[in-house]
Amino acid sequence: MEAEAVVKDWWLYHGTGEGTDRRARLEAGFPPPWRDFTGAPDPGYAPPGCAGAAWERTWRRGEGYVPDEPEKDVVNTALHLRRPLLVTGKPGVGKSTLAYSIASDLNLGPVLHWPITSRTVLRDGLYLYDAIGRLQEAGLEQLRTPGAHPAATAAGTAVGTEPVSAPVSAPGAASSADPAATYPQGVPSAPSISRYLRLGPLGTALLPQDRPRVLLVDEIDKSDIDLPGDLLTVFEDGGFLIPELARLAQEDPTVAIGTDDDPDAVVRITQGRVQCRYFPIVVLTSNGERDFPPAFLRRCVRLHLEPPGPDKLARIVRRRLGVDIDSGEEYQDLVQAFLERGEDGDLATDQLLNAIQLRLAGAWSAPADRERFLATVMQHLTGPTA
Repeated sequence: MEAEAVVKDWWLYHGTGEGTDRRARLEAGFPPPWRDFTGAPDPGYAPPGCAGAAWERTWRRGEGYVPDEPEKDVVNTALHLRRPLLVTGKPGVGKSTLAYSIASDLNLGPVLHWPITSRTVLRDGLYLYDAIGRLQEAGLEQLRTPGAHPAATAAGTAVGTEPVSAPVSAPGAASSADPAATYPQGVPSAPSISRYLRLGPLGTALLPQDRPRVLLVDEIDKSDIDLPGDLLTVFEDGGFLIPELARLAQEDPTVAIGTDDDPDAVVRITQGRVQCRYFPIVVLTSNGERDFPPAFLRRCVRLHLEPPGPDKLARIVRRRLGVDIDSGEEYQDLVQAFLERGEDGDLATDQLLNAIQLRLAGAWSAPADRERFLATVMQHLTGPTA
């Protein structure tokens, strides 16, 4: 109980909610000189606020998180330094939920989520460009236009078979010419590129705003070996270049495109450059399936989450389900069983919550069902019986 009462003056994140005043301190804080960015917000764009279905999901997931004092110290260190937070630990200890807790505690709006797989590349997080869709519409427009230049057919054929431009390996890297950008004389021009571009979760998080968005980069240890290195430039610069827009900057310097939150809530991008004003709160999670290069680790603040002990489990159950463990022997028995089974293989905290929820509903209440009940709801995630 004492750990819950600890509050330090320099903390911005408390993990208790109702942090409007602390969000104001966050917005007015003084960043390190090397983390002070100069992006200019688009006055016509407003990110999602603390309302709506997306915010409800973020708040519900984050408000039940129970951080310890050491966790709060590390999270607040990342907030003050404006550095990504790399969170490691076994599956089920709450790594992803921490991002939602930060967003809900400081009222920062819905979390942007970027799930990582072995096929994920940097551009997937920055922006999406549907080149094929744009070329197909350009071809249809040629067919609908009477008296088009004879080269239209050839152009349409060549364009229709043009592959999507390869993902860039680093922001600002050179890219092949956009095949839909120009046509022979007499051929209708390609449709506006803005309809086929959309910012990804990382790109949306880097939009210039006066307060940060929270971005969850989930399971980065599953990525291709190059992704952590590719992220370094973005993390250092706080921005990136969209080559498809940069090539059109002379003819159309400002283009409005969709965001990851809502493709219809467009934001104007100038000269193809996205540059943050306040570096986003980036939470990267890892299950420890691989090591990261020193250059990547140097740019992150690292936090390792241990499986919760009896006291923390009691606080989690009370926060999530409103149940006091000491109020009944059956709840104490479930916690003890969870801890004992956790010695033979990894378990997730939500498995204990599921067990208690079932007991609250009157399920599996017969004493003879105890072992089958535990084997059903507390199956090991790792180990010989997983």
